[in-house]
Amino acid sequence: MAARLLDAGGGPMLVDDDGIVVKAHAIAYATAQRFAAPVPAPRHSDVLDATRRGVACPQLPSRLDFVNGPIADSLAKSENCQVLSVTAPHDAQGLPVMVWFHGGAYMSGSGEAPKYDPDALVTEGRVVVVTVSYRLGIFGYLNFAGGEANLGLRDQILALRWTRQHIAAFGGDPSRVTIFGQSAGGDSVLSLILSSHTAGLFNRAILQSAPLGLRTGRQAMTAAMRDAVTAALADAAPGEATVEQLLDAQTAAVTTAQRFGLLGGFPFAPIAGLDPLPPAADESRVLADAAGRVEILVGYTRNDADAFVAMDPRGQRLARLGLPGRAAARLLGGVLTRRIFGGPALELAKFWTSNGGAAATFRVDWSPPGAPLRACHCIELPLLFGTPQCWADAPMLGPEPDPIDTELARKVRGYWAAFAHHGVAALGEGAARPFSLR
Repeated sequence: MAARLLDAGGGPMLVDDDGIVVKAHAIAYATAQRFAAPVPAPRHSDVLDATRRGVACPQLPSRLDFVNGPIADSLAKSENCQVLSVTAPHDAQGLPVMVWFHGGAYMSGSGEAPKYDPDALVTEGRVVVVTVSYRLGIFGYLNFAGGEANLGLRDQILALRWTRQHIAAFGGDPSRVTIFGQSAGGDSVLSLILSSHTAGLFNRAILQSAPLGLRTGRQAMTAAMRDAVTAALADAAPGEATVEQLLDAQTAAVTTAQRFGLLGGFPFAPIAGLDPLPPAADESRVLADAAGRVEILVGYTRNDADAFVAMDPRGQRLARLGLPGRAAARLLGGVLTRRIFGGPALELAKFWTSNGGAAATFRVDWSPPGAPLRACHCIELPLLFGTPQCWADAPMLGPEPDPIDTELARKVRGYWAAFAHHGVAALGEGAARPFSLR
């Protein structure tokens, strides 16, 4: 790509421009001290080199590497990870904006990862895409020792404010913003809808495989995780501990969370009732009000829970029992998919429409021939982002040399972009019955 200077509101920056798309990486949207609330990044006067990928939050290897392959392993790690990237058509002017929040159980991933490059979505869909990195795990989602709460969520809110203020310089329309995310990113989308701090920052939202069935009943687990972190750090002050010590303490917290059953598989998440979220008892009222202002597209994959059964020791024991055990594991995967992903997604859409909102639902049924986990969690990501080469190391895609269905990928990107342009009306489907992607 050639490079050119662009003044994007925050100051001059060097961006990549190949005549098809403009790409700007690693734009700082906020700064923060450890365990402190973020503040908007100051305007820079020197030229910012936005041609190189930014950093990811410090993290341990993802537990879903056996599904996706590595996501953020190639990126440098830093606590100063409040960066975003923008990809836009070369000739963009007044286009809808889509802001992506990555998944990874609030413990891994980064919007800077090559697997989340949105070039095809941008060029085919005529949209501007912003990919966001934010604080994870112990750094962003477990307040302890008097620290601030929900820091990763607060980072995300400042990324949306940056988008409103500066996206017009890239040809985006700040009055037409769709937020979208998968897994923890989809859960983030719901938290952003719930927050009073996001009024006017977006008007559409896409939730992909959000574990909505694991949002409640977390208080005792979170308290036990805080105690585990305090014990693991021993005499090390949280503000002075090394990154390695903090990640070791995070591991202790995750181990403690496993005692709490299904919830322990999703140990970190925004905490209801702490700024900027309302108390859990008020969530229904807040969402009912939001339904009149935000259109949603919400869905899941047919076998969303299969990967989590496969990583669980009980699921592994079933797999060793041969064909009957594998059949039992698949049945269990179906039950958990409905409980954690599918049922809550459909209920959310029904709630939305019953409160006067516009909602559509989807289910991803596609998987390549020989895919070991069928239409599992994350299976739609290669249809939206990256290149086939980026996803060549993803075990979930199975043994086929060219596993990605390019026609379906174009169709999925078309659905997502149509929603960003025109909302639910563009999809021609309602909330009562999910449309299938296969």
